[in-house]
Amino acid sequence: MSEDLQRDFTKDETWRVFRIVAEFVESTEELSKVGPCVSIFGSARLPKSHRYYKKTVALAKRLVKEGFNIITGAGPGLMEAANYGAQKAKGLSVGLNIELPHEQRPNAYIDKLVTFKYFFVRKVMFVRHSVGFVIMPGGYGTMDELFESLTLIQTRKIQPFPVVLMGMDFWKEMIDWITRTMIRFKTVSPLEMDFLILTDSIDEAVRHITSFRDNNKALFPADDSIISPKPRK
Repeated sequence: MSEDLQRDFTKDETWRVFRIVAEFVESTEELSKVGPCVSIFGSARLPKSHRYYKKTVALAKRLVKEGFNIITGAGPGLMEAANYGAQKAKGLSVGLNIELPHEQRPNAYIDKLVTFKYFFVRKVMFVRHSVGFVIMPGGYGTMDELFESLTLIQTRKIQPFPVVLMGMDFWKEMIDWITRTMIRFKTVSPLEMDFLILTDSIDEAVRHITSFRDNNKALFPADDSIISPKPRK
């Protein structure tokens, strides 16, 4: 690599750091007053006619009635369903959009939209502003958010919060595999499954999240310490 090319490369990498910091600062300011939220993840590919679209709308409505606002990835499919349900129930509907080579257009049911260039900054904002995750059926991106949250809880990089898998027919074989294989090989402890539940019931999902909130009020402060784990005794 020539000296000129090396200099250009170094300069570009330095400015990228500033762009990343700016994205953290701007998104933190934009989301500073969204209140307690539940993030709902799910496929962008399931249509309005799908039963999981309808279930996602109903779930979002119920969560809003329990005092939560709703965050999604801002896209179509089940993300749209969650934002739609939040708006219909008069809650704050938040979308964290991502710039993609084939542009993802934000859905029409978002009250507060924040667009990100970097996936990892967006991930931090999901965790930072959520008191629970609901994982509907989805693809690689949905799986990524699921295991990211479980890893952060497992390693105590964040305070524990409830993670709900919604859809027995979609998730049960994966949970069976974790139980049958990962726990048997001791790569995962049974205790590390405590914050994860699998259900088809909206009532059970909402009850799991609200019960965790009501029994762990110290974990849901008004400031940003939600992402700073407290020392354990």
